[in-house]
Amino acid sequence: MTQRRPEHRAPVRNGNNDNNDNNKKGDTPMKPNPTLRTALAASALALASASLPVLAQTKTLKVVAHADLKILDPTFTTAYITRNFGYMVYDTLFAQDASGKPQPQMVEKYSSAKDGKQWSFTLRPGLKFSDGSAVTAADAVASLQRWSARDSLGRAMGDAGAEWKALDARSFTLTLKEPFGMVLDALAKPSGFPPVILPERLARMPATAPLPEVMGSGPFIFKRDEWVPGNKAVFVRNPNYVARSEPASGLAGSKKSQFDRVEWLYLPDANSAIAALKRGEVDLVEQVPPDYIAPLRADTSVKIGSGGAYQGVLVMNQLHPPFNNPKVRQAFLQAVSQERFTAAMGYPLDMRMNYCATYFICGGPNDTTAGAEPYRKADLARAKQLLGAAGYKGEKVVVLVPTDVPQLNAEALMAAQTMRSMGMNVDMQNMDWASIGARRAKREAPEAGGWSMYVTVAGEFDSNSPITNAYLSAACGNSLPGWPCDKPLDALRTAWIRETVPAKRKELLDAFQKRAYEAVPYVNAGQYSAAFAARASLKGVDKLWAGMPTVWMLDK
Repeated sequence: MTQRRPEHRAPVRNGNNDNNDNNKKGDTPMKPNPTLRTALAASALALASASLPVLAQTKTLKVVAHADLKILDPTFTTAYITRNFGYMVYDTLFAQDASGKPQPQMVEKYSSAKDGKQWSFTLRPGLKFSDGSAVTAADAVASLQRWSARDSLGRAMGDAGAEWKALDARSFTLTLKEPFGMVLDALAKPSGFPPVILPERLARMPATAPLPEVMGSGPFIFKRDEWVPGNKAVFVRNPNYVARSEPASGLAGSKKSQFDRVEWLYLPDANSAIAALKRGEVDLVEQVPPDYIAPLRADTSVKIGSGGAYQGVLVMNQLHPPFNNPKVRQAFLQAVSQERFTAAMGYPLDMRMNYCATYFICGGPNDTTAGAEPYRKADLARAKQLLGAAGYKGEKVVVLVPTDVPQLNAEALMAAQTMRSMGMNVDMQNMDWASIGARRAKREAPEAGGWSMYVTVAGEFDSNSPITNAYLSAACGNSLPGWPCDKPLDALRTAWIRETVPAKRKELLDAFQKRAYEAVPYVNAGQYSAAFAARASLKGVDKLWAGMPTVWMLDK
């Protein structure tokens, strides 16, 4: 297919275009000079002709990113935009394929002892960072040590006595004091804190602050000189990237890109983003608000795809009344209709589930109905009964309502309506999402500037197991807003992580979820699929996987 030449003007934002500096008020028009005009025209034509081969060789993909890129270190924050950035510029030792199975990525070969306590790894030959320097086992070890200090799976491996050691330039080992059933799952962890590989000199820096430099061995190089926070981030093909021979599958296989250049544009106004897509000024809109899905489906110049499974999350503050009482949390759970929540958020019928019984992801590897039966159907009368039996005394429930994210706004309004229908004293406090991010860290009581509930969503990679689902982390003393604390649940979580026998792991998984339905660390508001939109001329969009930025699968 012939590549469409990009327009030379930037997409208009907020209806304004300030690039036309030749028509300023007060300028005096110059009288035309035929000789000068002819000379200038000839010069311009010569320049344009000289530039044509260069422009034709630069193949550019323009993407409207779901958020503004601010932090460049995927081991410092769990923000999805930073995670996506990580996959553009870094690579990992292992990666999940399209079926969710860990596959070697930077690793050429590996082995483990029968008791699961000793592992050996060898890097593929010829791996290089974007500056041309070789990737070594020492880089891998230092990177994993830095990652382990931040990530839940990394810390769990540390609790099992994990010790990493470089043997030579390409070989390194992992020694454990106790068997750990998720070694490969940890090294192929796709989200949260993916274990990206850095140069040793950067990996030795503490993960308590973002790295000052970007240096990876992934498919692209970040063009810091073209980065405009709040507007644009630019990536160019990494000439030193060494691709695998296997075809791309999920996050595994070859990541050799068909594009020389990828531009992430930040257009927070959905109307502007969709208009730019329809005009052909951008190729892909990463996340489409629910209200735009149906109209775009009717547009033949555009195609809609699934951005992966998501789960609505209702987070309760368990430090203060009323949600410090598990009986009150159970009463609220009994009143929640997942079908009403996902419908209110605006997702069409074919992109949402009426009910999902698991605390994880329906259709995922840990899908289970254990413990869900009493809550399968919303029952307001029973919820009122449970609330009264719990001793609720009319305490104020402060609900933080985001005003700038439509689907989250609808989720919060539905939560408030549900609690009011139970007879709870609800105080809705409206603010933008950034303000909620700051407010939810406050441990003060609701009447002292704190909060009782906020809403959010979590993608499938951050919901689909007891270790990746941060909102099920009920370790007492944790720093997660909501501060759930349930020692039996945390003990079951630890046992599930360490178990290596599949049948026993399934038993522990069911026991874990049964306890979760008793402790109610949070309430699942329902499962739905996010949507992206792309130009119909863009090839490979059917291969995009679970909302991840696998742009190396695309072509035009």
